[in-house]
Amino acid sequence: MKYKDFEDFKKRIVEDHRPWGSFRRFPHEGVSSIKIITVKPGALLSLQYHNKRDEFWVVLDEGLEVTIGEEKFQPKKGDEIWIPKGTLHRAKGIGKEPARFFELWVGESEEDDIVRVEDIYKR
Repeated sequence: MKYKDFEDFKKRIVEDHRPWGSFRRFPHEGVSSIKIITVKPGALLSLQYHNKRDEFWVVLDEGLEVTIGEEKFQPKKGDEIWIPKGTLHRAKGIGKEPARFFELWVGESEEDDIVRVEDIYKR
C-alpha cells in the first residue's frame, strides 16, 4: 500500500491502552506489525510466547527488566533484542518513569498469536 501523504499515514496509526500501559501500532508493508510499547512503573506484561513470529525490540528508555527464556536483565537505551518464536518473554517497568521499547514482528502474525503463560491481569 502506498500513502498519499503524511496525513494519510498518520490517520492509520492506532493507539491501544492496556492494563500495563499502551502501544501505538503503525502502518506497515512487509512485516506483520511495528509498535512502540510503553510500560508503566511497576507494571508487568504477561509472560508469553508466539508460534508465528519472531520479535525484534529496540529499547528506547532506561527502566525495564526484560525476561527472555531463563535470562533476566536490565537493557540500556538503544539495546537491540531478538526474541525467536516459541521463546518465553516479558517486560517489566522498574523505573520511576514509564519506559518504552520499539517492537517489530518478523513473520505473518496477529494479536491472537499471543500464548500467555502468566498474566497478573488475568487475560
